[in-house]
Amino acid sequence: MKAINKLRILVLFWMLPAIAIASEGGVHLDKAPINLKDTAALQRGAKLFTTRCLACHSASYMRYNRLRDIGMGEAQIKKELELPEDVKLGSTMQAAMDASAAKLAFGVAPPDLSVIARSRSADWLYTYMRTFYAAPDRASGWDNLAFPSVGMPHALADLQGELKLQVETHEGHTTRKLVLDKPGSLQPAEYDAAIADLTNYLVFMSDPSKLVRPGLGYLVLGFLAVLLVLAYALKKEIWKDVH
Repeated sequence: MKAINKLRILVLFWMLPAIAIASEGGVHLDKAPINLKDTAALQRGAKLFTTRCLACHSASYMRYNRLRDIGMGEAQIKKELELPEDVKLGSTMQAAMDASAAKLAFGVAPPDLSVIARSRSADWLYTYMRTFYAAPDRASGWDNLAFPSVGMPHALADLQGELKLQVETHEGHTTRKLVLDKPGSLQPAEYDAAIADLTNYLVFMSDPSKLVRPGLGYLVLGFLAVLLVLAYALKKEIWKDVH
């Protein structure tokens, strides 16, 4: 019985980080539609990331040439991601804005996003990028349900539009919901699809080798299977005169 109780405690402690992430901001996290086999979605997400997020955030552990793993050729990477001429494919993804300038503008240096999907979770990112709302009392003019008092402005507001927070109280129970106040260039469903692509890419970027590891695993298992057959044949040859 003591062993079972200790096991339960260990499992609980192991789950605490996930529980903390899920409850952060007190908002329900929507399920992110992650599909790392959808290379078209990954490519769209990569384009959205490099043309929007890299303005302030860096991804210093990610190199442009790793985008070949999602089916992008050298010419496609340079053209669709609108890379400057002096940026080499082997270089890491660096922010366009200087870190000190970003800190002066936003009050804090924007974090590196290389492994943000591993530290925050895909569901959190998917929810976060869809729950910005107008907050005139804040310096940036924005707040977020998943990350209250966030210092980041809504970089995709022109696409999503402006959401307004509505707080309703019924029978002592308070609910908060976001309603579209000013539409953006994308319809709500289109914006959600774009954020799904972006989240998909962030998950890929946090562990690019995940796409190639299964193939390598099959190769290793195949090699070991052949080696097993050869070893068995060798054993038979060596021991044939012993019996």
